[in-house]
Amino acid sequence: MGTVLTLNSVAQEFSSLRKSKKVVFTNGCFDILHVGHVRYLQQAKALGDLLFVGLNSDASVRKLKGESRPIQKEADRAEIMSALSCVDFVTIFSEETPLELIKLVRPDILVKGGDWPIDQIVGGDFVQSIGGQVQSLILVEGKSTTKIIESAQKR
Repeated sequence: MGTVLTLNSVAQEFSSLRKSKKVVFTNGCFDILHVGHVRYLQQAKALGDLLFVGLNSDASVRKLKGESRPIQKEADRAEIMSALSCVDFVTIFSEETPLELIKLVRPDILVKGGDWPIDQIVGGDFVQSIGGQVQSLILVEGKSTTKIIESAQKR
């Protein structure tokens, strides 16, 4: 089971761990966890020793997805994410982008889903500047929180 860290504890507790481990970082809303998320997170974890997930706060999800989102509160989403065996650390961030969190974590590999071109992944330039890699992982076709919500509303 993973650990939910505050931003302060990322700097204090996580920095020593990352010295001996290959750290993979990703971020997202993960509002309604689905098989596409799980497969994506498993792919991400397979790239390194530790998977660190930056989780959008409720306020930032509303900015990105609209006033009807998120469906689940940030504390619940963080607990669900940390319960996945492939996720080692979760931190909620409220900024518009995860750039400041990425700078704190200093991952060896930064990943996003295949719908993100590598040159548009926030923090990619920073990770490359410290010798890390940026990757766009394969998406599971037809799986998305938006599609799940739309399907439920039609029923």
